[in-house]
Amino acid sequence: MQVTLFALVAVGFFAKKVHMVGREGQKNLTDLVINIVLPCNIITSFMIDPDAGLYKEMLAVLLISLGIQIFCVILGHFIFRGQNEDHRRSLRYATICSNAGFLGNPIAEGVYGELGLMYASIYLIPQRIMMWSEGIAIYSGEKDIKGTIKKVLTHPCVVSCAAGIILMVTGIKLPDVILRPIQTIGRCTTALSMLVVGMILGEINLKSILDKTVVEFTILRLVLIPLVVYLICLLLPISRTALGVSVLLAAMPAGTTTSMLAAKYNRDPAFATKLVIFSTLCSIPAIMIWSIIVR
Repeated sequence: MQVTLFALVAVGFFAKKVHMVGREGQKNLTDLVINIVLPCNIITSFMIDPDAGLYKEMLAVLLISLGIQIFCVILGHFIFRGQNEDHRRSLRYATICSNAGFLGNPIAEGVYGELGLMYASIYLIPQRIMMWSEGIAIYSGEKDIKGTIKKVLTHPCVVSCAAGIILMVTGIKLPDVILRPIQTIGRCTTALSMLVVGMILGEINLKSILDKTVVEFTILRLVLIPLVVYLICLLLPISRTALGVSVLLAAMPAGTTTSMLAAKYNRDPAFATKLVIFSTLCSIPAIMIWSIIVR
């Protein structure tokens, strides 16, 4: 699985380096994955026969994720006080909002199958809420509760997660004419997601992104935070799958929205881009190591 993911990343990297895919094409592909492909994948992951134990595990993953988000908000508020204001905002945001929403699902599915994907979909609900509330407030200084609720409830991945839960609880079976296209599109998630990651890495200029603060953040994001999650989860009465998904999604790099929001609010987007690219580059070996540990 790890070799396959690495090969897909390499293909995306090559496609970007030879200019087969431009910046606009990369953005369109990202939007396609988030708005269509990933939601189809999420819906199919819920099509299993549930039992009381499964509901308990889903609740546990949700609570673990909520705890992680609260921990990251507090951590980001205190740990970066020595940085200048623009850098501090990006560091806080990237600590709270990782790239788990894009990269986490295919990783969880690759390691644990459809059950892992379902847990990952549940795990991401608190992060999506934080992304559109505390995350936006970090850059803008404003909190729009009504706007946050609207964005969260209308996000394609959240809608598909709700639809999947309804189908699982009610036992409704979709007709093949609907189900098969959804399943076929959903199977593209891993390939397309890893290609986009490779394209992001294709923009790397190592000399320009090596920065002491960026390296320290990457260690925090990929090593220390998942380590804390792993040690705490070992003490909880949860399955190995729930533990593994929680740790792997805690070990994700900075979210790509970090650089987008930094650019929108003129908060040193160059520094924010360094956080995204360097942490994404380092996430490849980090995720491989964590996947071995949690298995």
